[in-house]
Amino acid sequence: MLRTLAVESYRSLRRVVMPLGRLNVVTGANGSGKSSLYRGLRLLADASRNGAVAALAREGGLQSTLWAGPDQLGKSVRRGEHPVQGTVRSGPVSLRMGFASDDYGYAVDFGLPVPGGAFDLDPEIKREALWAGPFFRPAAVLVDRKGPGVRIRGADGEWQDGGYALQTFDSMLSEFADPQRAPELLTVRERMRSWRFYDHLRTDVDAPARQARIGTRTPVLDSEGADLAAALQTIKEIGDKAALDQAIEQAFPGSSVAVETASGRFQIAFRQHGLLRPLAAAELSDGTLRYLLWVAALLTPRPPELLVLNEPETSLHPDLLPALANLVVTAAKETQVIVVTHARPFLAALQAGAEESGQELSTIELVKEFGQTAIAGQGLLDEPPWKWPTR
Repeated sequence: MLRTLAVESYRSLRRVVMPLGRLNVVTGANGSGKSSLYRGLRLLADASRNGAVAALAREGGLQSTLWAGPDQLGKSVRRGEHPVQGTVRSGPVSLRMGFASDDYGYAVDFGLPVPGGAFDLDPEIKREALWAGPFFRPAAVLVDRKGPGVRIRGADGEWQDGGYALQTFDSMLSEFADPQRAPELLTVRERMRSWRFYDHLRTDVDAPARQARIGTRTPVLDSEGADLAAALQTIKEIGDKAALDQAIEQAFPGSSVAVETASGRFQIAFRQHGLLRPLAAAELSDGTLRYLLWVAALLTPRPPELLVLNEPETSLHPDLLPALANLVVTAAKETQVIVVTHARPFLAALQAGAEESGQELSTIELVKEFGQTAIAGQGLLDEPPWKWPTR
């Protein structure tokens, strides 16, 4: 389980070091940096699949994604005595992201490419480090990457050459493997690759979930929800069918959902009290379909290491928020969950659901101070211990 998430110099996240628990909700007003935090976490996950550099390039490169304010804010500026002004940069251009769990930690440092090339938007990976334990210490580093070179700490505590030179755009997480000398790297890679993000479940008129589709066993719902019917049937057969039925009953009393098949094609049949026939997915309202998508995503028979939900309450009627909150709390029994939301009613429903189930809910409220995203009420002494590997 992740204990700490750290991001520095990504958009409004000048420096954020966030403590994490089993069930977390990140909230705040519009423009407080919630979306930047979500995207930063996705970028970190992309490193395990060698997609972080490409994702940053699609955002316009480092120049477009870096913190746009001054390096330092003086006390007089904070007191309002002087306007915000640019300062002389005290270090190299750097965008850094990392996390720490109970057993391992990882950090990556992106920098500017050598100017004059055709791929000027591609940042370079300047440093990566994987260490043992929840805190970075030079003596705890297991696998270290500086520039193209990778080195591995041997059983005797001495450094060994990894024997492979990486390209500046390649992460050691995805492109370096040594099961004998660095099994920890493979462990962390697979954990990160299991992280699951949902932010674009489609419910529009042309949404794939509204159409009958060829079905195969689907323990993990597609990011757009295309295989909804197959995912629900998989839960019925190998997952928690009782939890599924309870989720439907709580949201729509007297209703049930079935999956009909014809020539290998799967289709939802939603039975509602008072209707003479079941409704197909194409006939469901956006809110009803979205709730069914969340049921399939959160009751997955194959829970990930980390499940991240971006504004799951979107398009749902307030009456459905307690049922959705209970689904999130249920999912947190099997996996670590981070929910990003600005909806106070949904936050209240999560708090009530967590209290009822006896789970601890970690609430992180983001605020803006001089353009910087900060955690409300968190001072420097309140941050989790965190230190960046230097170049």
